[in-house]
Amino acid sequence: MDLKSIWRGSVSYKGAVLVALISLVVGLGISGSLDWLAPSRAVMGEGGSSDARSPGQLPDFVSLAKKMRPVVVNISTTQVSEGRGPQEFGNPFGEDDPFNDFWRRFFGAPMPRGPQRQRSLGSGFIIDSDGSILTNNHVVENAQKIVVRLSGDEQDYEAKVVGRDPKTDIAIIKINAKTNLLAATLGDSDRLEVGEWVVAIGNPFGLDGTVTSGIVSAKGRHNITQGAYDNFIQTDASINPGNSGGPLINLRGEVVGINTAIFSRTGVNIGIGFAIPVNLVKELLPQLRGKGKVTRGYLGVLIQKVTPDIAESLGMDIGRLADCRRADSR
Repeated sequence: MDLKSIWRGSVSYKGAVLVALISLVVGLGISGSLDWLAPSRAVMGEGGSSDARSPGQLPDFVSLAKKMRPVVVNISTTQVSEGRGPQEFGNPFGEDDPFNDFWRRFFGAPMPRGPQRQRSLGSGFIIDSDGSILTNNHVVENAQKIVVRLSGDEQDYEAKVVGRDPKTDIAIIKINAKTNLLAATLGDSDRLEVGEWVVAIGNPFGLDGTVTSGIVSAKGRHNITQGAYDNFIQTDASINPGNSGGPLINLRGEVVGINTAIFSRTGVNIGIGFAIPVNLVKELLPQLRGKGKVTRGYLGVLIQKVTPDIAESLGMDIGRLADCRRADSR
């Protein structure tokens, strides 16, 4: 029986063929539309780089957090501050006042004399499998004891300072771990773009392994700590007390900054945080590891902005003035 005779067959047979063809076409169309509507995620590759993403796709923060949390550590320090002597909160009318016992009971006795122990918390991240850890100088400065706790490890490790640089607020400490540790990859902070996704990991208020996300709000921020080497990355990723020394990470899983400061009138995050660019840190690492400090050259020249008053007094156009000084006049 040829195809022509089949097609001229009963109406029910032709109807069945038409229904099958229409169902096939509709099924293919629905499948294609579902693939188009399905949300996609950036998948972290083995080398730490993410797949190419079209605009509008959300980052895969889950994979990034799993990869980077193990390299972030909790740092606690003990410092001893000199006491300021007794501070009396007792009777304002003197010891002979008949209500002296009342004042002592409800307003306290004199503050204790002598040195006082203070504890502080911060963050850091492993930069070498031998136990070298990068953090902020202000986290470990003047510390008599430094204790490090690794991610997922309840054991405390006592650390020693390898080197520190107060001018850039960075420091290297080291622990003697039992095994080789997973180390972070240092990226290229010069390649950061304003608006790029970043992640901050640290221990705000002692809450270990806290992950927050945001974007690069600005680059090259100066006059934040009034230091000569201020050149901060600004981010709105949440940074709070205890985050100091923790890493700022791009979506490729590379450390691009060290979280170090926030701008706030209340002491907590309001969306303005600052990180030290990792490229600045990489320049200083050899000296910190080799000598324990950073030695810088001094030219004896300062660049000063020429104000209208200075320009008028010197009879020059607005520009910049090189203020030459003796090399020993710091």
